[in-house]
Amino acid sequence: MSSRPHVRNRFVLIGDIALIIVSVLGSFALRLDVSELPFYFPAALMMCAVALLVKIPVYYSFGLYRRLWVYASTSELRLITVAVTTATVLTSGVMLLLINFKLLQPGMPRSALGIDWLLSLVLIGGSRFALRILAEQNTSSREALRETKRALIIGAGDAGALVVRELQKSSQLNLVPVGFLDDDPAKQNHQIYGVSVIGRVNKIADILDNQRVDEVIIAIPSAPGSIIRLVNDACRKKGISSRTMPGMYELIGGKVSVNRLREVDITDLLRREPVTIDDHLVGSILSGKRIMVTGAGGSIGREICRQVARWSPAELILLGHGENSIFESLLELNEDFPSLSIHPVIADVRDVGRIEEMFKLHQPQVVFHAAAHKHVPLMEANVEEAITNNVLGTRNVVATANRYGVERLVLISTDKAVRPVSIMGATKRLAEMIVLDTAQRTKRAYSVVRFGNVLGSRGSVVPKFKNQIARGGPVTITHPEMYRYFMTIPEAVHLVLQAASMGGGGEVFMLNMGQQVRILDLAEDLIKLSGLEPHRDIEITFTGIRPGEKLREDLWEEGMEFKPTQHSEIFRAVEEEKVDGDSLARAIEGLAQSALHSETDSLIRQLNDFLPSGSIRATPPPDMTSVV
Repeated sequence: MSSRPHVRNRFVLIGDIALIIVSVLGSFALRLDVSELPFYFPAALMMCAVALLVKIPVYYSFGLYRRLWVYASTSELRLITVAVTTATVLTSGVMLLLINFKLLQPGMPRSALGIDWLLSLVLIGGSRFALRILAEQNTSSREALRETKRALIIGAGDAGALVVRELQKSSQLNLVPVGFLDDDPAKQNHQIYGVSVIGRVNKIADILDNQRVDEVIIAIPSAPGSIIRLVNDACRKKGISSRTMPGMYELIGGKVSVNRLREVDITDLLRREPVTIDDHLVGSILSGKRIMVTGAGGSIGREICRQVARWSPAELILLGHGENSIFESLLELNEDFPSLSIHPVIADVRDVGRIEEMFKLHQPQVVFHAAAHKHVPLMEANVEEAITNNVLGTRNVVATANRYGVERLVLISTDKAVRPVSIMGATKRLAEMIVLDTAQRTKRAYSVVRFGNVLGSRGSVVPKFKNQIARGGPVTITHPEMYRYFMTIPEAVHLVLQAASMGGGGEVFMLNMGQQVRILDLAEDLIKLSGLEPHRDIEITFTGIRPGEKLREDLWEEGMEFKPTQHSEIFRAVEEEKVDGDSLARAIEGLAQSALHSETDSLIRQLNDFLPSGSIRATPPPDMTSVV
């Protein structure tokens, strides 16, 4: 295997020797009249000798004999240009010296030196790109002998062009691009790498009817969910497979490539148009800082680590209770960011002594507090655990952060903290109050970012529905009119970082969650994405609303107003919430004592007394397998 490039480049070397001679003789022939050629023939032979002695070593030093020219690209073209120019300059220098020392007959046409450069560039470059053209023709011939699949590319932008180029280069993929669909009028009937833009995206059904297409590739990372849904529905009706490029938020810190293509997922159908963030503002709070993420093994915490890492922090501390999840996060980050200083810490936020030691050891400057119990039905049945983790754990982290001078702290909260009717929501509301009280007392940049459900997180509705579909159903939903806000994890974290950079202390930020999604529609979409028909192939059953649930979620307390910020997708409470620190401290101490003695009824009563806007009850849910 290793000898083949060596043999091929040996022939390239022999070819270069011939081409150098042709170039030199050609430069004289183009410059002189036919009658003058015999007179200058000795000079031409001398220049041939000089050119061979100079150019071959120069070409070798530039690596022209250590490359596989069947893969030549624009970077190789630049290399050839530099190598040929350097060799010609050196050759010209030697020839001018020979002329000055009268070692050649006088009157040699110096313009032949320039003509030689041009001919060398054409001949040396052309010979190498001829190898690539021949290789591609051979590949095309081989593909023609076997049946190849025909791919329709959605999107004639940079990502679409990259996909087409990789499909054309790789015979292993067994896909031939047959056309683009794009909504840009300026691109219609134009070609990219020989592939034509044959229509707009909304004409996909007609295109699939009239042309043979075996696969559709959606190559628009910024495409909203409506486009993905349109394409996927058309493909599903025709029985044609479809794949998509990940969305912009998934690609943050990564590269667009064919290897990133995947099946269309529910997150794609609900994808919104990407929004930009203020890179300078976010970079100012992350770059070169020591950053700690609690709950770093969870869905949200891990994504925070991924996106924070691209800002080149001085250190990244991954703090979590589950060793396996922290280990998985560590492996992924080490692979993607090998030069980043990462410190995995196995610790429980309820262990105040351990938290104290970690803050003392690592001295974090920015803390993202994402550690929390979030499963609503389980917390209804485990009230003490919700109190100790979500409330006391938050108190430990925030108090320790304050003692060690943490500059900025962000609590990841939830819309379930608004007028809470669940134990989980109530404990997250108290966690918010702990952060706001500390911010008001210390004037530090401690803030809260609140958002709704995220798609695909552990224990959430999407993985549960997928498992039920894989088992053949039924898919269980609590109520046909249950609605929830949804956002993809990368999108939510993208906005969390922007909100964090805007916080001056004591703010409650709310992410724009868009429109609420009916859970029944979500389930039907998932069933369709699995190639099945809802209510025919997969049954959907309703189990009834559970204690601690609302049909629709609220994004803010009644009477509380939110105003836009400098970012269109982030809102902020008009007036900072005033927290009575003494009352909060007494309430938390009472909850701690009741949790210590497993006094569930007392815990519920105290939560209702301290959070009058809420209505919390704790009856074990009838069905913990249905999730929203």
